[in-house]
Amino acid sequence: MLRKLRRLELPPPRVLVFTLATFAAFLLLEGYLIARHGFRLPPPGLNWFDLLFWAALVFWSVGVRIRLPLNASMSHLFLFALALVVLAPPWLAPLWVFLFQPGDKAWYKQLFNRSQDALAALAAALVWGFFQSNPLHLGSLDLSAGAGIGLAAVALFFVNTGLVTLIIHLASGTPLREVWKKNFGWLAASYFLLSPLALLLARAYAMPLLGGWGGWTVLLFLIPLYYSRFYWDEKVRLEQAFDATLEVLMHALEAKEPETRMHSERVADIAADLARAYYKDEAKAMEIYRAARLHDIGKIGIPEALLLKPDKLTPREYQIVQSHTTKGVELLKPAEKVAFGPVVYNVILYHHERWDGRGYPKRLAGHEIPEEARIVGLADAYEAMTAGRPYRKAKSSEEALQEVQDLSGIQFDPRLVELFTELWHQNPLWRDRQAYLEAKEGSVLRSTLPQPYSVSDSPSPSEQDPRTSGE
Repeated sequence: MLRKLRRLELPPPRVLVFTLATFAAFLLLEGYLIARHGFRLPPPGLNWFDLLFWAALVFWSVGVRIRLPLNASMSHLFLFALALVVLAPPWLAPLWVFLFQPGDKAWYKQLFNRSQDALAALAAALVWGFFQSNPLHLGSLDLSAGAGIGLAAVALFFVNTGLVTLIIHLASGTPLREVWKKNFGWLAASYFLLSPLALLLARAYAMPLLGGWGGWTVLLFLIPLYYSRFYWDEKVRLEQAFDATLEVLMHALEAKEPETRMHSERVADIAADLARAYYKDEAKAMEIYRAARLHDIGKIGIPEALLLKPDKLTPREYQIVQSHTTKGVELLKPAEKVAFGPVVYNVILYHHERWDGRGYPKRLAGHEIPEEARIVGLADAYEAMTAGRPYRKAKSSEEALQEVQDLSGIQFDPRLVELFTELWHQNPLWRDRQAYLEAKEGSVLRSTLPQPYSVSDSPSPSEQDPRTSGE
């Protein structure tokens, strides 16, 4: 027994405390409802078959849930929970939601998910019960059911999404607003438009329209409900499809310039670590990771002869190579409104700007350069220094670090150089290029765009070639 307890997987302390607090809140409020309304199975108006039927619907709805970006998921559970709130005593819906869900390998995730879903159903039950006890009329119209189900849905939605948002924030450090916006903000409209259907399901079940059993009507509604989930699923899939398409583009670019294989992937890993240290924000770090994977996408439009030329570039050739920043923005412009935010375009366009204003394409200086572009620019330069090019021998990790430090306040943001130095001394995988390539190319789980988790902009003092160290 003690051996099993020692092997028990535990989350971070604050996540564990919050999970147990959520479970305790459910037990206390569920106990209050049972004490107030009495416990009887089956409850009045329902039989054992009814209870099993709704338990199966709860289980099915959670089983076909859709995974959302930041370790969350979405399902039609809320409709069946709201319908049970209307049909049964207020304690039944929370209890059924807690008991009848598919298991999860991590016990604490299972406990939290069951508890927060049950608390959300419990909040909805309290709101519905309030309107049943305090009818709302407009003249001769009884608005109690409509107002009750509408506000019960609001209560369920915000308790559910609020608790999930908070646990993700505690687990990852991602800002609350970012978690809610990315996972749930876009769902709110479809959620509230669907919620009146719960009242219809409950009424149809209580007053059978087909074959003397209301379950037939509910089962008929499952068909459009099941297909309505494809709206949510397709949105998530669309984002993944964009990521996969861009991954193919990056592989095509690396095929054009084989000396820089896995260049963008290593730059992205360095940039993500720098962003985490700078912002203390996992969502921001992943946004910059994604942008860094695309920072050189414009090189697809640059002739291979220039990218691979072993000799010095002419001023005209150098100008053409520099245009990869603006070409990258032009290439991704059609996807601006559906796939990418300003961070991606800032990184692509400005990652060759310098702290002293001698970079390109806009010759921005200091804090005029977007932070994300400064981060990726430093990561890009370090990767290029240690990778080597046809016209320049690769530097060792130690030599590259020294050059980054020498260019602090000249090419790079001094604060970022300090953070980079701290990270470098922690010996991350990306510090040594050969070790990085061996680890990545030898792994089946190769890094891709959605995972959760060069480029000096002018010659360095030791170089006379008119190209950047990233070209």
